[in-house]
Amino acid sequence: MSNNYKIRRKLLSPPGDTLQETIDNIGMSQHELAERLGKKEKNVNQIIKGKEPITVNTALSLQNVLNIPADFWLERESKYRIELAEIEAEEQAEKYSEWVKKFPIKEMQKMKWIPETKTISDRTESLIRYFGIAKPGSWNRIYRAQTANATFRKSPSISSNPYSISAWLRQGEIQARELKLKKYSRSKFRKALHRIKEIANGHPRDFFKATRDICGECGVALVYTPNIPKAAISGSFRWLYNRTTPLIQLSGRYKTNDHLWFTFFHEAGHLLLHGKKDVFLEEAEGIESNRKKEEEADRFARNFLINEKAYIEFAGKGVFTKETITEFSNANNVNPGIVVGRLQHDGYVGHGELKGFKIIIT
Repeated sequence: MSNNYKIRRKLLSPPGDTLQETIDNIGMSQHELAERLGKKEKNVNQIIKGKEPITVNTALSLQNVLNIPADFWLERESKYRIELAEIEAEEQAEKYSEWVKKFPIKEMQKMKWIPETKTISDRTESLIRYFGIAKPGSWNRIYRAQTANATFRKSPSISSNPYSISAWLRQGEIQARELKLKKYSRSKFRKALHRIKEIANGHPRDFFKATRDICGECGVALVYTPNIPKAAISGSFRWLYNRTTPLIQLSGRYKTNDHLWFTFFHEAGHLLLHGKKDVFLEEAEGIESNRKKEEEADRFARNFLINEKAYIEFAGKGVFTKETITEFSNANNVNPGIVVGRLQHDGYVGHGELKGFKIIIT
């Protein structure tokens, strides 16, 4: 493949070819051209070989000496340099083929995150543009480091990998750019959580838009990003834009309202309780968790969604029927699906029991 690039470079015509042809036609030598331009002959020779660029000043001088517009020479130079750079970029892209193969390319294309491509160089270019980087080395410094420093809720297996996770995280950043956000206010967001809890309890059809709008008023970016292979994540929290904008990213992994709302309030707990340097990825499989911070966020979500004292009293009775759950939910202003999810998590009922209370997220 390297021979192909050598041939393409050899066939590429630098602006010096046109310059040499022009002075040949009028019988001017490189030595005379150099004298008329006020340059050294070796510099003129380098320009003709394409090893030295035609600058604006040189183009203006050529206009005076050869009566050919400066724009012509600058356009000829620009086109040559772009074509040369494209060849070099394609050659470089092939060197990163192993890096590209580690990403779930087909799924990313299916999700319309990157365009359909046929060659490895095109796939490399599409990934570089997707991540907003100049070259794969920048991915290591930004996204590999970000996933390596992330805090995880649990790690039951090793099915996740940093390449898929970084693709999922990047999509959240892209989605966040499209949101209109006010300046972040911690106190405003803390108060707004009570409004969001009402949405969680009623769970209207437009629940996500309503929640996203409230978050945006507080300066918090909220996005929904579907899972992709080897990035089985429930949600994420991190700071963007030099740590000025908090981002809560949800995936709806388990497709039920109890899990989605718990994840949201869990991430909200990270935002209100923890620092700006951490990256939190919930239930991303394969990496140990920072248990202290995760337990704090869990506790925040549990207590915010359901009054802890009332729940303990209810669970202690051990009577879980359609009637008792409905009565408890109404009395405590909490969605019954969330109550059932908590009972299942705590082992009071099996995961297959009472599931009719849960709302399926589509």
